[in-house]
Amino acid sequence: MNTPVTSTSVAAPAAPYELAMRVTAESEMLFTAGIVGTRPDGSVSTDIGEQAAEMWRTIEVLLVEAGFARTDIVSYTTYAVVGHDLGAVMAARNSYFDGFKAASTLVPVPALAQPQWFVEVAIVAARSVAG
Repeated sequence: MNTPVTSTSVAAPAAPYELAMRVTAESEMLFTAGIVGTRPDGSVSTDIGEQAAEMWRTIEVLLVEAGFARTDIVSYTTYAVVGHDLGAVMAARNSYFDGFKAASTLVPVPALAQPQWFVEVAIVAARSVAG
């Protein structure tokens, strides 16, 4: 079981995420590469919010294909190109997670690997395999 690690001796997170997550040894894990907001047909929106929503849709597909659920996500790192609306990125994340929280890092970057990409995320998920 994945459980948040909390303490009253440290500052609270700056947004709806956990500072740390504990994963038991009896877990199966899933790691993704950096996932961007490219649609299945290969097109990319020019809107960072739409890219972020498509990025999370892709994550959901990969989780399901691997037998995981979004609540199995323990950590994710988001890279967002500076100068774009980070509020739209956070809104897409909040919509996807719908109140669930995992450990999170948001890194503003000057650019991603392709100029049409404005946001990218890599996740770590873990699910219990104990019987």
